[in-house]
Amino acid sequence: MNATPAPSPLFLGIDTGGTYTDAVLWSETAGVAAKAKSLTTRHDLAVGISGAVDAVLAQASADPVAIKLVSMSTTLATNALVEGQGGRVALVMIGFSEADLARDGLKTALGTDPVVFCGGGHDVHGNARPLELGALEEALPELAKSMSGFAVCAYFATRNPAHEIAARDLIRERTGLPVTASHELSAKLGGPRRALTTLLNARLISMIDRLVAATEGFLAARGIKAPLMVVRGDGALVSAAFARARPIETILSGPAASLVGARHMTGLDNAVVSDIGGTTTDVAVLDNGRPRLDPEGATVGGFRTMVEAVAMRTFGLGGDSEVALEDGALNPRILLGPRRVVPLALAGMAHGEAVLGQLERQLRAANPGRMDGRFAVRTGVPERLAAGLTPPEAKLYEGIGAVPLPLDGLLTSNAQNATLNRLVSRGLVHIVGFTPSDAAHVLGRQANWDAKAARLGAELFARKRDGRGQSIASSPEAIAERVLLTLTRNSAEVILETAFTEDGLDGAATVAHALVQRAVDAHPGIARFTVALDRPVIGLGASAPLHYAGLPPLVGNECVVPEDTDVANALGAVVGQVRVSVEARVSQPKEGLFRVTSGDQVRDFLNEDDAVLAAETDIRAIAAGRAKDAGTDAAEIEIIREFRTSTVEGQRMFIEAQILAVATGRPRIAV
Repeated sequence: MNATPAPSPLFLGIDTGGTYTDAVLWSETAGVAAKAKSLTTRHDLAVGISGAVDAVLAQASADPVAIKLVSMSTTLATNALVEGQGGRVALVMIGFSEADLARDGLKTALGTDPVVFCGGGHDVHGNARPLELGALEEALPELAKSMSGFAVCAYFATRNPAHEIAARDLIRERTGLPVTASHELSAKLGGPRRALTTLLNARLISMIDRLVAATEGFLAARGIKAPLMVVRGDGALVSAAFARARPIETILSGPAASLVGARHMTGLDNAVVSDIGGTTTDVAVLDNGRPRLDPEGATVGGFRTMVEAVAMRTFGLGGDSEVALEDGALNPRILLGPRRVVPLALAGMAHGEAVLGQLERQLRAANPGRMDGRFAVRTGVPERLAAGLTPPEAKLYEGIGAVPLPLDGLLTSNAQNATLNRLVSRGLVHIVGFTPSDAAHVLGRQANWDAKAARLGAELFARKRDGRGQSIASSPEAIAERVLLTLTRNSAEVILETAFTEDGLDGAATVAHALVQRAVDAHPGIARFTVALDRPVIGLGASAPLHYAGLPPLVGNECVVPEDTDVANALGAVVGQVRVSVEARVSQPKEGLFRVTSGDQVRDFLNEDDAVLAAETDIRAIAAGRAKDAGTDAAEIEIIREFRTSTVEGQRMFIEAQILAVATGRPRIAV
């Protein structure tokens, strides 16, 4: 008698987006067994996660014990950087001067966060200057009270991390707060950009920590005893513990997972993948079945980081983008984003009369008001994250509660507008307003929230005046149609901008050129222009079927929207591989001396071959250890060597060697 084959293990994929949390159950034999969505609950992420996961378990009638791997992708880190959110962080710069803050957007990224300058650092060969941590020791007692973490960057720490390690250990000992040291994140030169990457990492730690803790707590409560993985920005999987320490590597996690999912669902090797969510649209290119990686490091929220990630362009354009009107124009254009707001339809569903009553009050007014249809509500994050507010910020924050308040009653002066925006950027307050999601509810193309609140918001928006003093639209339907057409048109522009950038052009300037604009609009004229992509678009995201239906004529190629497009990220999270890389460097500070920098070690050798062998041995062991930490027990390690040499009078002269170890393997699953 033939034995019944054992059922294929179930893998659970979760994607925590700005608006929705998606879950998918997948097995290698049956494919997608179930999928579900739940609203992301930023104040307590476990609520959204449990909503989606409980739904897929019920849908598939699955026993939680059958789940052998849980993997998640998240847009939380990306959204936080796009929206300028995150914890308050102190930056410690060792061996740098005030002038260095002006480079690579570091001063802009710092905002009002403090910076401490200390003497020290190393030269290009890893030789130390005197380390002076007195300024840091003096500042620590005060900083410990109001910071959520620290970022430490020392001059040439990639050649010798000793001073970063000393500062890191001192901060941990005195404050107990999380510390990120720059050498832990990147082996690349360029101090200010490395400092920027470290600062952003430190800002994101508490956010990713909350996400991982919420997920782990939920899994334990449901009896799911499986390893938890997180998708990194290059599409690889890493363990939750690994991601907790290096959250910056999860920027573009959601988009990277969506690329893995898009390839898996469509089988297309060459495509432009456009993933529209609530907050952002992410566009990237698939070449020969693999996502293109950004050799310079990921750019998010206007900041160029040193994080190796998918060459993904992230735009503040989504279903929950703020809808605004161009200022001062005779025929004002509809403007979308980059800020995400809570849609009126969603707020109406959650808060009922508190929102509907105020919208009706504003509609009864004889004239439109500047703040019509806009509310403020607390995000619900823990109270300790509101530390360090200025008196005006604290006073305004005190007046905002868990129920949305209309801005026309909350704000009494223009100055308070800027104060409110600072509370929003700290992640303490959400703005509620009119969005494309509301427009879709008005037209009956979306029906999951409160259509009445959406319609009232559209009526208020339609009353706004153009440069001639006329209402900008004749009806709520008319303004809703304009908003949705604008979203499709803007989507075509961001897809073309990405394509032009990948072709080596200035994408933004090229797409804004009058000839490209005429081509996209199919503008009639004696001279006619067309523009077309060389490959199809794969449209991802729950709203892709709605917003991308009109895309093909605008981009000159077909748009494929796969059946499971709404859970592409969650699916991509479980079909990927663990991959980690470690770099070592061999330099020659003086003739006959070969210096190896690998991990936290700096060692000298008298022979080039011995130095290279030691570097390879070191990083092979580090890569194997990191791969295990990242969640695989079966890593294959590839060593890549790159030598820089010159020839002088027929003699080979060694300059430098870079040795890279890349470890890859499938994630371990529960036995």
